[in-house]
Amino acid sequence: MEQELELENTPNKTISQDEVLQAALKLFAKKGYFNTSLTDIKDAAGITTSTGISQYFKTKQAIAQALYENILDSLSISIDDIRRRNRKAAEQLREIVDLLFKLTDDAPEIVEFLLFVKSEEFLAQPKPLLETPAFIKIKRIFQNGVKDGEMKALDPLLAYTYFFGIINHTLAMVLSGNLPKTAESYQAQAWLTAWGCIVKK
Repeated sequence: MEQELELENTPNKTISQDEVLQAALKLFAKKGYFNTSLTDIKDAAGITTSTGISQYFKTKQAIAQALYENILDSLSISIDDIRRRNRKAAEQLREIVDLLFKLTDDAPEIVEFLLFVKSEEFLAQPKPLLETPAFIKIKRIFQNGVKDGEMKALDPLLAYTYFFGIINHTLAMVLSGNLPKTAESYQAQAWLTAWGCIVKK
């Protein structure tokens, strides 16, 4: 059962661990890990007790690590679902792109955290993003696409670089405001361009 913390002077108000994580996620995405303090997180979460956050997390590093693990676990589960629903690599990649563009519009701080926050700043023994379960599964999609003749005979990491270089840069430009419309506005063109780099003609 999830812990909840009573707030001083507001007996009917409780803050859950998830709300602390959500407050931290928005701050990390907006200000960066180093520029965010535990006090910032406490204030953003609406916690008035000095020991409020420590009920859940002892350090800012522990909060960032929990966020990183939660986001990558959720992404990994989503990729499993996508792979179960679709047989072809093109269909699987299309759904992953759909997910990332939807997240950019609906929960931009998640994509900002993935794209911009450096895990080596808060993980004691950082594992490269490409070695996490979610990205190992994406690499397998590229391997299968080559094997099944859908894609050019590229090294999976090179295919990943070509494809997600376009996708991630488009999302980063939307998040920074350099592309002024919603992510969805650019999704079809980004997909066609990224897939065109790796598809077997």
